[in-house]
Amino acid sequence: MSKTVKAAVACTVVLAFTVAGCGDDKGGDDGKDTGRGGGSESAVRLPQLNGQTVQVAAVWSGKEQENFVKVLDEFERRTGAKVTFVPAQDPIVNFLGTKIAGGSPPDVALLPQPGAIRQAVQRAWAKPVGPEAKAELAKNYSAGWQKTGQVDGVQYGVYYKAANKSLVWYNTAVFEAAGVQEPTTWQEFLTAAETVSAYGVTPVSVAGADGWTLTDWFENIYLSQAGPEKYDQLAAHTIKWTDPSVTRALTTLAQLFGRPELIAGGADGALQTEFPASVSQTFTGGDRAKAAMVFEGDFVGVTIGETKAKIGTDAKVFPFPAVGAKAPLVGGGDAAVALKDSKGAQALLTFLASPDAARIQAAAGGFVSPNKSLDPAAYPNDVQRDIAKALIDAGDGVRFDMSDQMPQAFGGTPGKGLWKLLQDFLKNPKDTAGIQAKLESDAAKAYAG
Repeated sequence: MSKTVKAAVACTVVLAFTVAGCGDDKGGDDGKDTGRGGGSESAVRLPQLNGQTVQVAAVWSGKEQENFVKVLDEFERRTGAKVTFVPAQDPIVNFLGTKIAGGSPPDVALLPQPGAIRQAVQRAWAKPVGPEAKAELAKNYSAGWQKTGQVDGVQYGVYYKAANKSLVWYNTAVFEAAGVQEPTTWQEFLTAAETVSAYGVTPVSVAGADGWTLTDWFENIYLSQAGPEKYDQLAAHTIKWTDPSVTRALTTLAQLFGRPELIAGGADGALQTEFPASVSQTFTGGDRAKAAMVFEGDFVGVTIGETKAKIGTDAKVFPFPAVGAKAPLVGGGDAAVALKDSKGAQALLTFLASPDAARIQAAAGGFVSPNKSLDPAAYPNDVQRDIAKALIDAGDGVRFDMSDQMPQAFGGTPGKGLWKLLQDFLKNPKDTAGIQAKLESDAAKAYAG
């Protein structure tokens, strides 16, 4: 699963979705809004692509892939193109490099990091976004989301899928049985964890086997505690990982990671727990589940939807607690990038930049869109609507996932760099200085390259 995957609240209920029929010989639709949400946006116009093929690569799998294919099916219906989903491996840049070297690049790839977009541009793989897609972006996206898809001022990425990565999901039966309320500060969070532990359930599930989840823990604490200016500086490596602000953040994180009784399976167990299991063990077993809470983005709901728990009743969510003056809002996302100069690639970017595409996957669940023109009624439940609203309302104040902004060798590779060293920190949270020194050493090499 990618970091977007890394990637939105799911519900087992799929809303009916009705779209306008294909229009005239210019392609597209009749301009009427027939979306479930009843919003005012018009259907995006698309060209006719009969006989053309479009390949789309992404690291998504399971329900996430299944729901995205519904979007591609609608693109096929409107344009007449034949669209094929190509399952990719993480890191996707390496996967694409193999495809391109073999002379068979996909038309479009969904890239989960701004750093991956920059790499695709530097390697002359990526093609600039065309005028039709740029017009959709200007109409439907905040300046911040547009800029994140740019390299040197040129638009290459269309951020189709977003993630609100500042959420803690909890088992309501455990909270009610333990008499715990939703915490709003870090200290309240630790107190709630202790209360749940005293009740007899391990409070926090940590997916330590997936290093990307640990980067999200660090980023939320760092953004709230150190503030957005320091966050941007660390992301750009204009301050070092040995900076006192990093020391404070790791020390704060150690208040949880250093207490194995508060983590399901302790540190050793957490390091063997992959993300899906971290969620399922929290929402299986009622008030005697293996854990009471799990931190991660809105995409946690995809896995909740595969359990018997119901979002909004058995499973609820609260914002990541404030460590400093303000609670953090860390976002992530997947950007569609054209890798071929083809009419089909540009048409798909245009479609993915429209509320028409977002509305389909929003209704299916497990998805949050950065598209501000999407009617919130498209989402399947109030929980997901609130999560999406927080992301949209934050506008340019959202800070994009820090590790996704870093060179992939440091911030986005399993078993290396930040992912590996935060796993080491989970194993031994007392060695703050040692971890910081190693983080700085690895970061310096990656940024220099």
